[in-house]
Amino acid sequence: MKKIYKYPAVMLVALLICSAGCRKDFEKTNTNPSTYNQSTFNPNYVLTSAQLGYTGSTDFSYDTWRGNLIYCSTMMQGFSTVIGYWAGDKYMLNAGYTAAYWGFSAGTPTGGDGAYPEQVRPIVDVVQSTDGKPAYANLHQIARIMRALIFERITDLYGDVPYSQAGLGYYDKNYFPKYDSQQSIYTDMLKEVTAATAALNPSGDIPTGDVMYHGDIAKWQRFGNTLILRLAMRLSKVDPATAKTYVTQVLGKTMSSNADNAYILGDASGGRTTINRNSQILLGDGGQENFYVRWSKTFIDLLKNSNDPRLSAVAVTNLYVDDATKNQNPNANSSAAVQKGMPNGKDLSASPTLAIYSDPSFSGFTNYSSPAPALIKRNGPTFVLTYAESELLLADAAERFGIAGSAATHYHDGVKAAITYLSQYDAAATVSDAAAETYLTAHPYNQADGLNQINTQYWLLSNTMLDFYESWANWRRSGYPVLTPVNYPGNATNATIPRRFPYPVIEAGTNTINYNAAHNAVPGGDLLTSRVWWDKQ
Repeated sequence: MKKIYKYPAVMLVALLICSAGCRKDFEKTNTNPSTYNQSTFNPNYVLTSAQLGYTGSTDFSYDTWRGNLIYCSTMMQGFSTVIGYWAGDKYMLNAGYTAAYWGFSAGTPTGGDGAYPEQVRPIVDVVQSTDGKPAYANLHQIARIMRALIFERITDLYGDVPYSQAGLGYYDKNYFPKYDSQQSIYTDMLKEVTAATAALNPSGDIPTGDVMYHGDIAKWQRFGNTLILRLAMRLSKVDPATAKTYVTQVLGKTMSSNADNAYILGDASGGRTTINRNSQILLGDGGQENFYVRWSKTFIDLLKNSNDPRLSAVAVTNLYVDDATKNQNPNANSSAAVQKGMPNGKDLSASPTLAIYSDPSFSGFTNYSSPAPALIKRNGPTFVLTYAESELLLADAAERFGIAGSAATHYHDGVKAAITYLSQYDAAATVSDAAAETYLTAHPYNQADGLNQINTQYWLLSNTMLDFYESWANWRRSGYPVLTPVNYPGNATNATIPRRFPYPVIEAGTNTINYNAAHNAVPGGDLLTSRVWWDKQ
């Protein structure tokens, strides 16, 4: 499913006017300017803003850089790096970095980065401004689904967060939103997505601002049901009855092939506003990430030891000739035999135990595996939700709860889709159906180890999607794969992999009463080591 779109100039204006949140100039930032109100502005453009915001911040991909890459990718041992400020796999707390996804304290003069100003504010505007308007009936339902998608990630990262009152400052003049419990957030998200998906009408309006499916309502219906599946399975340990109820509800209605995969293509011509966010960082636009960020040893070893056909599609050595250039080497080596992951928890010090130079695997940085060029194009896709995820979650539900049919069948279909979807990055990353089937024949489903197999494959998939937020969320939910933690000197977690992000401390000065209540209520303290509600041991 090829998605090519242009960004109208008016959408770029919408991006600028949609930044807001919990700040001191509440009246100013929450007052509708004359150039933007429900009677004169097309809400489709605001949907575009929210969808682009979901792929990452427009200000140098700040939240993607800090949240998805520096923390989640290395904590989950998808990536490894020796860059000093990459605190993730060292389990150090950099409060500014863990706050980046939330927003406001993102380090810019305007404080306009992050999920609340760039995602929540515009999507709530779309929901509110289209409510009860027949001309925007489908747009309204899509916005409700997008709102749940946006909040799923926010609450998964932080726990209890502003939800029911968030983004409504202009509408109800409440500029200090309460923090809702994660349990109530999940209850409402499941209800909202169920109702919105059921209300979608293939014969109704076609949202023109939808850069994910271009207004294809049938695909949005399958997306909505797949999102319900993912939301429900988050509750598999903490509330299995609710999980089973909603999984049963969507059986036969979720994504049916890789053609249903939801992704948003970047556009390099639009600069920071439209460029692929992960690629902007991994190509070294802001530092030396292009040279010093590599696939981890954990990830590469698992692929290599199982003769996984994805290895030569997603990894290359000698991508850069040296650390002085950002030009890619046209002779980069994609051979599976030479791929080598970099161990996590190493640095550039002189310590014989910590220095990467002292590690037995070290033979030069260029010999460690980098993400293949096909995965990090500036105009490449950001994957949002995929058929492979859907099938692997159904496999988990079948194995865990005895519902959803055959775990083995869903596992087969999920793994095959997780291997073959790579062509949607670029033809150069194509892995054939035959190669996928050969792999599955060699590694059939084993019920005795089923949940480990399913969720390890989910981890491999979300890593190749570069959606490390999802890698972390599903690892916390399932406990798989079993990862060996790093024990870096001075770490903040007693050498355990973090379980959540602490609340941004700037909230203490802007939304003080509600922040204090939430901060003080976190079981175990507002720390990297405490758990969100659904992360049950």
